[in-house]
Amino acid sequence: MLVSCLIAAAAGLVIGSFLNVCIVRLPLDESLATPRSHCRNCNEQIAWYDNLPIASFVALAGKCRHCGAPISRRYPLVEALTAALFVAVSLRPFTAPELALQLAFVSLLVVITFIDIDYLIIPDAISIPSILVAPGLAFVVGHITIVESLVGIVAGGGILWAFAAAYEKLRGQEGMGFGDVKLLAMIGGVQGWQAVPFSLFVGATVGALAGTALLALGRGRLDSAIPFGPFLALGALLYVVGGPELTAWYFSWTGPFG
Repeated sequence: MLVSCLIAAAAGLVIGSFLNVCIVRLPLDESLATPRSHCRNCNEQIAWYDNLPIASFVALAGKCRHCGAPISRRYPLVEALTAALFVAVSLRPFTAPELALQLAFVSLLVVITFIDIDYLIIPDAISIPSILVAPGLAFVVGHITIVESLVGIVAGGGILWAFAAAYEKLRGQEGMGFGDVKLLAMIGGVQGWQAVPFSLFVGATVGALAGTALLALGRGRLDSAIPFGPFLALGALLYVVGGPELTAWYFSWTGPFG
């Protein structure tokens, strides 16, 4: 088990480094392949030995070798987070195809989370293709049925779409971006309809607590825009690493009707 965890962690660090590229370039409509990694301040290419996950950040003391500009701490954070998630997912009793799917899924959620934090958008380039291929993945991988995937897409997208449309009609302003609608549809499509209420409950609960905390600290207002995508992503991540067990534990305390 230790060896498999180390392998998962190493893979997560490498993938996390690439996810950083996605987080920076996708919102800017830049190619993920070219040009090579470079400093955003001086445009100098980053040598391979300065691009090692976490280690290079520490060795360079968080500064560009060429111009001394600070390197965002988000880079090692994303790499470490991805490594931790890969280890957590690898500990689940997934088959090899299921494991590959779940690792890809959590990687997409990491990218979505940090882009939504920065830009308050969820890239269609991630959510829409994921929705379209989800039923096919269900057929090939077999982790859920095609029906569960399709119902998950309709339920996930339908619930938030109805809420967003009703809010906009009643208040005359957008209360939830339709990127969130597509994200929950993506979650339902890939994980099945069972993941929809779980992810929505966790996301809404944690989001409400975070919003309340920001108000209490004086760092937000009632009309402040708070990205909901990261909270939905958190719910989906928890579902992947232990959703059935957490649901069973919750109902053991509250009963099936709360």
